[in-house]
Amino acid sequence: MTTVSPRRRREIIDALRRGTVPQRGLDVMAVGLERFQVALTDELDTVGGGGAVFKAVRGEYGAGKTFFARWLTETAKQRGFATAEVQISETETPLHRLETIYRRVTENLSTEATAPSAFREVIDEWLRVLEEDVSSSGVDGSEIAQRTEALLERRLAAVSRTAPAFAAALRAYHAATVRGDTESADGLIAWLGGQPHVASAIRRSAGIRGDLDHFGALGFMQGLLAVLRDADYRGLVLVLDEVETLQRVRSDVREKSLNALRQLLDEIDAGRFPGLYVLITGTPAFFEGMQGVQRLPPLAARISVDFSGDPRWDNPRAPQLRLMGFQRDGLIELGKRVRDIYATGSDAAGRLNEQASDEYLSALADVVAGRLGGRVGIAPRVYLRKLVDILDKIEQFPDYVPEEAGTVRVNAGELNDDERAAVRGLDAIDLDV
Repeated sequence: MTTVSPRRRREIIDALRRGTVPQRGLDVMAVGLERFQVALTDELDTVGGGGAVFKAVRGEYGAGKTFFARWLTETAKQRGFATAEVQISETETPLHRLETIYRRVTENLSTEATAPSAFREVIDEWLRVLEEDVSSSGVDGSEIAQRTEALLERRLAAVSRTAPAFAAALRAYHAATVRGDTESADGLIAWLGGQPHVASAIRRSAGIRGDLDHFGALGFMQGLLAVLRDADYRGLVLVLDEVETLQRVRSDVREKSLNALRQLLDEIDAGRFPGLYVLITGTPAFFEGMQGVQRLPPLAARISVDFSGDPRWDNPRAPQLRLMGFQRDGLIELGKRVRDIYATGSDAAGRLNEQASDEYLSALADVVAGRLGGRVGIAPRVYLRKLVDILDKIEQFPDYVPEEAGTVRVNAGELNDDERAAVRGLDAIDLDV
């Protein structure tokens, strides 16, 4: 039986009940991802040692791209990294506006100990580390602030050459915290996080002007990486999810976005971002079609991989990975793991394992996949949501027997667009298991 803490159990089950990917505890649900483990661990070690990695993951809907990304970020946090997941959106987070991407990074920054947003905690932790470094050298207490500022200057020397505004704002933030000026400190931390519309008086007091722009965002990312490194984090894992939405935007916006992606890849290769791991996710159409990566040949040449061969021999070290989605055995194994997680710590563990037997889980998987056009790859979300509902009933009602309780139904309103397309608009689907 899979053993998890009560908190992780609750988080996993609650997310599956809502039909979403859990934020934590994904290691116990990582069915079929074992083949990537060694290569990804090596890449994280490379980044942790001062290198940088750009990786692309492709897969159709239901192949597990979001799950893969969150599994990677959770693995990274356990290994001492900070992480951020950014959903690409034409209106809210356009890829060609790197200042917006940076702002979303700081808003979604998380660590093993701190949920989003951990940005201010990371900055404060960095300042504490500087003070501790100064204190450990035997400096008198009255000189700690002055020596800390001097050490701050030395640590930010390289960043100051490319992003002087980031360094200036950090100096001013440190000074504001030392003198207890909460209003100025709040404004400066917001400006450091890329937030617009910070009061002009606060910006003037720090010797900075204007808001962050596209080009300044690259320098700010350097500054963030420097802070993370000196705060004893191994680096940053940044996920840019749903990049395929670029295919649906205006042609001029698409061109700018692809160029921004190429620029980021070039900067990584040039060594400008030590400690950065970038993962992008998208559909095969985005990577292969002329409305996506292929529209910009320099980008396509850098990340394209020949996937014409047997998937068994896909190279996990390649710049692009493909996810094949769940097959029947994988879906059933996932159901078993979720049942075991649910049963962990439950007073009804025996009944849960008896009523939701391996045979029942297999039958449920077959019928759910069958009712979704036989496409096992898009079945996991619906399958797990229905399974958790059944497990809830088994746990709460001692006389509930799923095989005798009647037909399980999936209403059209429960389906997303891809699932609805698979069943071709049926209002309700009877699942006779």
